[in-house]
Amino acid sequence: MSDIQTLMDMGFPRDRVEYALNVTSHKGVEMAMEWLLAHGDEEIPAAATSDAAPASVSAAAAASGEDTAPSSSGCADGGAVAKSLKCDDCGKVLKDQTEVEYHAAKTGHSNFSESTEEKKALSEEEKKAQLALIEEKLKQKRVEREEREKADALERERNRIRSGKDMTEARRRMEEIEMKKIVDQRKREKEEEKAARDRVRAQIEADKAARKAREVLSSPAAQLSDAVPSVSSTTTATTPTNVKSPPRDYTETRIQVRLQDGSTLASEFNVKEPLSAVRVFIQVKTGIDTPFALMTTFPRKIFADEDYEKPLEVLGLVPSAVIIMTKPTA
Repeated sequence: MSDIQTLMDMGFPRDRVEYALNVTSHKGVEMAMEWLLAHGDEEIPAAATSDAAPASVSAAAAASGEDTAPSSSGCADGGAVAKSLKCDDCGKVLKDQTEVEYHAAKTGHSNFSESTEEKKALSEEEKKAQLALIEEKLKQKRVEREEREKADALERERNRIRSGKDMTEARRRMEEIEMKKIVDQRKREKEEEKAARDRVRAQIEADKAARKAREVLSSPAAQLSDAVPSVSSTTTATTPTNVKSPPRDYTETRIQVRLQDGSTLASEFNVKEPLSAVRVFIQVKTGIDTPFALMTTFPRKIFADEDYEKPLEVLGLVPSAVIIMTKPTA
């Protein structure tokens, strides 16, 4: 609904409504209403109404969609001067064409005629009553607007709270998922560490068992027991001290390497492998790229370049030996 129609619904004439809107620069219904209430008794300048000439009764008919040409019978007799217009459908006396247009648009009535009856001006009591009614309507509209604004603000706050709760719940679920991932990762790491420790323990036990077996086999008592035949309990047997057990044929030798930082490496090698295989083993295990030399302590010997191509059995590193990693000789 336009501002003009809103103010006309409150009982103001169209010409005064249009003038009030022009004076207030069309800044809204409330400002025009305040001007109309403050200048209710002032006359509208003639120049202000010259731009909006009164529409004819046929204009009212156009607004209602029917032929509403006022009848001239009301002032034909006696040459009386028409002072107003009258709605033939409801009998309401209208002041001018503007009120005719408004009445036709509001009620849908289409039959109007000129009348010699003059529309009475509102009394002071009627004006006060009308102003009170208008103020009450304005007050009611303000209350409705405030209630609507409050309802909109409440709905926005509810939406904000709902959105905040949804965001908090989504964040909580995400944190739970991340925590579960961390727990599962730690569990897998612990299982892998336990499996690695078990493998190391098993390897250590296997190395101990193999070393013990080799020590038993390589001990002089074992070799002597293999060489001396068994005798009867009634015969006293003497074992010459210069008897040596025949050498055994070893296929594997265990080499323990003491690194420069004090740590050790140990592994088994084929007795036919050259000493260079031990050097390659050290480089692979430690990642050392700088040159280094190998030596033994008992007897002390630093291996020369040609020794690295000799088999381990030729170098006397069978069935086991300790090799020390040292700096290369100048």
